[in-house]
Amino acid sequence: MFWWFEREGQFLRYEVSESAGGGYELRIIDPDGTEHTERFEDSSDLSRRQIDFERELTQKGWTGPHGWNL
Repeated sequence: MFWWFEREGQFLRYEVSESAGGGYELRIIDPDGTEHTERFEDSSDLSRRQIDFERELTQKGWTGPHGWNL
């Protein structure tokens, strides 16, 4: 699944997926295309991080999340 946030015409996207080696990945794609990946062994840890991450974004003026399920 992926979600995006918008601020002043720029878009930031983040994706959540299962990792090939087990666990989960949170991938963040900045407006300039730079990618950052965080890995989690447990889905509850991933869920807590998503909540914190979305809170950080809204505090910085981003609107969203807008989402899409694949």
